[in-house]
Amino acid sequence: MTVRVRFAPSPTGSLHVGNALTAVANRRFADERGGVLVLRIDDTDPARVVEGGEEAILEDLAWLGVAFDEGPVRQSERGELYAEAATRALESGGAVRDEDGAVRLGQTTLLRADGSTTYQLASVVDDLDLAITHVIRGSDHRPNHELHRRIARAVGGELPEVIHHGLVLGEDGKKLSKRHGHSSIAELREEGLPAGAVRAYLDELGLPEHDVHLDLARLRRLAIDAISAMSDEELAAAAGAPVEAAPALRGARSLVEAREYARLVLSPEPAELPDDAGPTLERFVELRGGAPERLTTDEARAIVRELKAVGGDLRALRLALTGAATGPELAAILAALSRDEALVRAARA
Repeated sequence: MTVRVRFAPSPTGSLHVGNALTAVANRRFADERGGVLVLRIDDTDPARVVEGGEEAILEDLAWLGVAFDEGPVRQSERGELYAEAATRALESGGAVRDEDGAVRLGQTTLLRADGSTTYQLASVVDDLDLAITHVIRGSDHRPNHELHRRIARAVGGELPEVIHHGLVLGEDGKKLSKRHGHSSIAELREEGLPAGAVRAYLDELGLPEHDVHLDLARLRRLAIDAISAMSDEELAAAAGAPVEAAPALRGARSLVEAREYARLVLSPEPAELPDDAGPTLERFVELRGGAPERLTTDEARAIVRELKAVGGDLRALRLALTGAATGPELAAILAALSRDEALVRAARA
C-alpha cells in the first residue's frame, strides 16, 4: 500500500507557523515511506477565503522547500462529489434532511440548505476520495476525530489513521497568533530568517506529542548557521548585492542585517571624521595602494593588524569606508571593496 498524506490549509494568507509544521511533518512522513503528499485547499467557506491567499501558501511552501506530489485540489470545485456523499449518508440512515433541505448528522450540518458543503463533510469525503492513508494534523482538530469517523461510516467508508501533533504556542502559553508576532512564515521571512533556518527548526520539532513554545532564540541561532552555510553567490543574491560584497556579509545574523551590510559597502552615507584621522587614512592609502586589486581575508586582516600596531584609528577608517561606526568586520569590508574604490573613499574622506 502506498502511503498517501495530505496538507489541507485554508486560503487565508501566509502559513501560520503551526500549519507550516504540519506541512513539513506530512512531507517528511511521506518521504520516509516512499509516499505521496497531496495539497488540498480547504475553501468551502467563502467568508474565510482571502484574495491571494492560495498564492501566498504556495509561495511559503516553495520557500520552505516543501514540494507536493498532487494538487492543489480545491474543495470549491468538488461540490458534486460532496452532494453524492450526502445522498449516500441519507440512504444509509446515518444522516437526515431537515425541512429547509439541509442535511445533518446529529447536531452537525453536512450540507447547508443552499446545497453548499461544510468543512466537516468535505474534509472526510476528500480523504476517502483521494485515498489518504494517514491524516497528520494539529491537536486542535482532535475534537473532530470521532465526528469524522461517524461521517466516514455514514458515507460508506472508514476514516484513515489519524495522527495529532502538538500546537505551537507563544511565550504566554497560548496558541500562537498575530498578537504574538512571528506567527506566520511571511513574518519570519520579513525578519530576515533564511528558509533553511526555518525549515531546520520545523524539522527539529518533528511531530511533537505535546504543545511547544516558539523558540525564537533557537531560530536565530539556526539563521546564523544557515547564513554561514550559504555560498558567496547565494548570500549575495539573498542580500541583493554583487558577489564581490559577500565577504562583508558573512557576519550578518539575518538576511535583513546582510542587506544592511550590503548597503554600507555599496552606498555609504557621508560621515564626519575626527580631526586627527589624517595619519590613519594616509597610512591606509599606502598599505592598500601597494596591495592587489582584490584582497583575500588574510591580506585584509594583515592591513588591519598593521594599522592597529601603529595606533591607527580604526573607527575613523570604518567611517571613511562605510559612513557608519558599526557594521561588518573591518577586514571583511576591505576584502569586499576593490582597491580603487577603497582608495577613492579614503581620499574623499
